[in-house]
Amino acid sequence: MTVPLIYDIGSPGRMGTTLPDVEVPETELPKELLRKDLDLPEVSELQAVRHFVNLSQLNHAIDTGFYPLGSCTMKYNPKINEDMARLAGYAHLHPLTDEVGSQGALALMVQLQEWLGELSGFQGVSIAPAAGAQGELAGILMIRAYHQSRNDKKRVKILVPDSAHGTNPATVTMAGLQAVELPSDKHGEVDLNALRSALDDTVAGMMITVPSTLGVFDSKIADVIRMVHEAGGLMYMDGANMNALLGIVKPGELGFDVMHYNLHKTFSTPHGGGGPGCGAVGANEKLMPFLPGPIAAITEAANEENDAPLYGLVMPKKSIGRMKAFQGNFGMHVRAYTYMRVYGGEGLREVSRHAVLNANYVRAKLRGVYPMPVDRICGHEFVMSGTVEGAEGIHALDISKRLMDYGIHPPTNYFPLIVHEALLIEPTETEDKATLDMFIDAMKRIAQEAKETPDLLHSAPHTMPVGRVDEVRAAKQLVLCCRPIPEPEGGD
Repeated sequence: MTVPLIYDIGSPGRMGTTLPDVEVPETELPKELLRKDLDLPEVSELQAVRHFVNLSQLNHAIDTGFYPLGSCTMKYNPKINEDMARLAGYAHLHPLTDEVGSQGALALMVQLQEWLGELSGFQGVSIAPAAGAQGELAGILMIRAYHQSRNDKKRVKILVPDSAHGTNPATVTMAGLQAVELPSDKHGEVDLNALRSALDDTVAGMMITVPSTLGVFDSKIADVIRMVHEAGGLMYMDGANMNALLGIVKPGELGFDVMHYNLHKTFSTPHGGGGPGCGAVGANEKLMPFLPGPIAAITEAANEENDAPLYGLVMPKKSIGRMKAFQGNFGMHVRAYTYMRVYGGEGLREVSRHAVLNANYVRAKLRGVYPMPVDRICGHEFVMSGTVEGAEGIHALDISKRLMDYGIHPPTNYFPLIVHEALLIEPTETEDKATLDMFIDAMKRIAQEAKETPDLLHSAPHTMPVGRVDEVRAAKQLVLCCRPIPEPEGGD
């Protein structure tokens, strides 16, 4: 059944809400604020409710179905996180409340910073950045500021492997530095010969994702770090894939100087919708003074007068400054704190163990059905080629569109770019074996359909409210209106 557009059921005189009596003198609105062309529908409350509820049910979300979106860690967000973030003492705390009235919130932030530092092996952590992209930018700005503080201004290059996250080169450019791409070898790891050739006294550092977007842990990472350090550069780790490392590997102990965490990927704060997020940054003693602020800290230890320490906000001595108003997105801090508190240290280790186990289970079951460009034990995700032997003309996009008919959100398509027809798959630790088996079965059936009825894939999806769309046209001719725009006379 097609749900009618709200514009089609509007009728003059209908009202969806009752406004309270006006308690102030009425006045006319400025004419420039009035729009005669807005043409809003007049509907009842029930019609408005049904309209928006129907729209919400068109969305695919982790609460409604499997979401194996590689490189984004679409794990389940426990509802206890939401309950804690809505506690009045947190939710109703005004951001301009002074430190005396914010002791509970500041104490939570201090504890969260300490736990993030413990998990990663870093001596300092700032939870101020609003998202992973801001965390990336903060880390590279810190590296730049470090070199400039030593008057080493010729270091203007950041090395970025071709298996890195796509945001990395953009971050480098935004920081005013030059991104230099490094190729991967046949094992999906950094080519040490290429690295050696790129290292000179103009290199400020290297930005690397661990595990990489190929889903593998670089077995030569210690050599990579050593070589960059010996050349005078610093090492930045993109921590977006930290979900594979909790309680197992500490980047700071590997020798990394700075990294960002994605609290929405690893610590289950909500994902998507443009935020809010948190891209916390961890740093070693060398880069701690450059962390973005303010940072929550103990400003006065417990004593005879105060049976508990006093908390406040401090700015690191050489801070790159603020990345976000106030103290970042505080609700995300509460959610991440709750997640870590519930699991505990050993529980977080189990999170990564099961994330890696799930990814390798799916990879092993689909091996031989789809090509595996990097055919080795993976981390928390793996990449395969969206092609089927004996089914010429089938592409990764066709497989993904058909997967929607099975009630499964498509995995990441065409990334990483170095893999032909790439499908990047990350099941996360929150899915059980039955769900994984359902996904595996769907992928096998699609592979068979590709050989026997390829047109079924070419024309998919068939069960969605919207069929196959032209993504290129949709991106270039974006229509932000729920009313269809008539085609101009004579076609395009």
